[in-house]
Amino acid sequence: MEHNEIYGEFAYVYDEFMDNIPYEQWHDYLHKLLIKYGVEKGIITELACGTGTMTKLLADDGYDMIGIDISYEMLDVARQKYADDNILFLNQDMRELDLYGTAAAMVCVCDGMNYITDEKELLKVFEKIKIFLDYNGVFIFDMKTRHFYNDILGSRTIAENREDASFIWENEFHEDTGINEYLLTIYSLIDDENDLFERSEEIHHQRAYDIKLVKDCLEKAGLTCLEVYDAFTENAAKDDSERIYFVAQRPEKN
Repeated sequence: MEHNEIYGEFAYVYDEFMDNIPYEQWHDYLHKLLIKYGVEKGIITELACGTGTMTKLLADDGYDMIGIDISYEMLDVARQKYADDNILFLNQDMRELDLYGTAAAMVCVCDGMNYITDEKELLKVFEKIKIFLDYNGVFIFDMKTRHFYNDILGSRTIAENREDASFIWENEFHEDTGINEYLLTIYSLIDDENDLFERSEEIHHQRAYDIKLVKDCLEKAGLTCLEVYDAFTENAAKDDSERIYFVAQRPEKN
């Protein structure tokens, strides 16, 4: 299952459950990095934008935003939420990225890159990003780590119950392949009078990548890896980092 490939009513309920993510704090960190690496204005493309929350926050900073996602349904939610904002939402697979021009920066957060589970496809994504980045443009993305998947999340079940919806997250991490698999089951209220719920299921796969492999893929794609940070800090990533941020750049034309 590709990132955000969630259908129908599932996308709306999924968006509701994302309210526990501290988007504003994550945005503040991402914006700080953009400024640090010289992106104070211009076009920014967010890959795997989902329902557009981070896209909107960056648009409020004055950037010209493009949101890319593989899911029509996720983008429908985004367009309804931010219909009055000047944001371009495009339904595309990031492996087949095709923009009208280049961007000053590209970003991908909330572990969107972990959904690319094949090394060759990760390289393909990076190659596409290089094509559509300005010279000296930056690419900032996060990834969950093997430590997080194996030692923090592990093979366990997480559940949350609300008045009009609930979810069950059944997780399993495969140490040999680095693949994290989870079955997400959501029950959403469709008939309040009769207390009737609809069940939806999705199986998701993410991969934990070694930092060296990611850096090698960036280099092969023609991008320079500038830094790898322990998330939400400017400290170098370490063995017990749960989420890390890569900052890459398309070098100046020779």
